[in-house]
Amino acid sequence: MSFELFEEYSLIVGIGGLILFMMFIVWNLAKESKAGRFGTFILFTALGLGLLGFVIKTVLVEVMGLGQ
Repeated sequence: MSFELFEEYSLIVGIGGLILFMMFIVWNLAKESKAGRFGTFILFTALGLGLLGFVIKTVLVEVMGLGQ
């Protein structure tokens, strides 16, 4: 395995792990604040938009080839 391939896989696993951890934090925040269904939905929507923007940006950069 080359160093570049290891870096690519590590980045995917690391960012994926951070996204999952952030989703856990939002869920825990909703649970501890007793937000209910609608409040939990709003929390995930509002705080998840930043994650969605990051994922969309990454996909667009890869598809359009702007990262080189």
